[in-house]
Amino acid sequence: MKNPGKKRNAPEELFTTDKNDLLEDKDINVIVEVIDDSVAAFEIVKTALKNKKEVVSSSKKMIAEHLQELLDLQQKTGRSFLYESSACASIPAIRNLEEYYDNDLLHSIRAIVNGSTNFILTKMFDENLGFKEALLLAQQLGFAESNPTLDVEGFDALNKWAIFLCHAYGIVATPDQILFTGIQNIHKSDAAVAKARGQQIRLVAQAKKLTDGGVGAFVLPQFVTADNPLSFVKNEYNGVVIESGFADQQFFYGKGAGSFPTASAVLSDLSALRYGYKYEYKKLYHHEPNQLNDDIYLKVYVSFNDVKNVPTEDFEWVEQWHAQEDRKYLSGVIALQKLKNSSWWKENGTSLILEPDPILESIEERKLRKKSLELAGLL
Repeated sequence: MKNPGKKRNAPEELFTTDKNDLLEDKDINVIVEVIDDSVAAFEIVKTALKNKKEVVSSSKKMIAEHLQELLDLQQKTGRSFLYESSACASIPAIRNLEEYYDNDLLHSIRAIVNGSTNFILTKMFDENLGFKEALLLAQQLGFAESNPTLDVEGFDALNKWAIFLCHAYGIVATPDQILFTGIQNIHKSDAAVAKARGQQIRLVAQAKKLTDGGVGAFVLPQFVTADNPLSFVKNEYNGVVIESGFADQQFFYGKGAGSFPTASAVLSDLSALRYGYKYEYKKLYHHEPNQLNDDIYLKVYVSFNDVKNVPTEDFEWVEQWHAQEDRKYLSGVIALQKLKNSSWWKENGTSLILEPDPILESIEERKLRKKSLELAGLL
């Protein structure tokens, strides 16, 4: 209990300010951890597992930052560690990835996993608000924190995606290995471009099995077309689209945040412990785990105020260029690795948004370059 003086609708003797009262009590066999301090959360979970207790958690930052250690602890102690609420709250995405989808058949997974940013983008589109106005509204309604950095700059979605990658592809990656940004630089002119195309902008976390091997994964704003299921995900809702060989495309939709949706997932995990449920991490332990592959190219839109802030020489080619009075933009193809090794696309108000079908693999990229040279009469 963090605030001992807070009024609660339960007898005072049920509460304690000392975590060890619970962690060292041999009569307690389950610990539920739902605090917002990732350092303290890890100590609680680690101690609980070592003390042979089952654990339910909702701390996505803690899990993402300590995933390998937590996997090792589960193997060593034999205890169950469940955390469905950490990813999309009431949407049972983790358990479906664990129990339904076989790694060999999973082609891709795309998701909106942060309700705050989705609410802001929805208001920018549906009500023509600017970013700051939409953020203020989100804060007033309780969908964004007073310090919204973790949400709007993409950190929350990034942490959730590190968890998803483990269950979808057996990839144990730290957040700093994944290319990401948030919606902090999305401009009203970007929304206008999207509307003119008949598209919308969403912060999309995605991973795709590559034909050359490995998995391409990132968390970036993206233009989504009207026929994309994610275009229907508005306000604080989350959505997950999974594509596989036999099941084809499946869409999960629901509230990804909030006290009641989160509590629903926590209670579901507690119920699962009653019949000894554990994550088996099938894609990690029972298949050949995949690896992240950054050797891909991305089709991107970039808007900016001054071209000197955009290293156009880093692009493989530029397909469109528009020089408006107040805001300029280009569309082109750039190596993911070049974005990962630079920060210009997050600075000086520059906005980078993925095109609807963004991934070009190496072999496909070479074919396209050859074709473009042929059309130019150079081959």
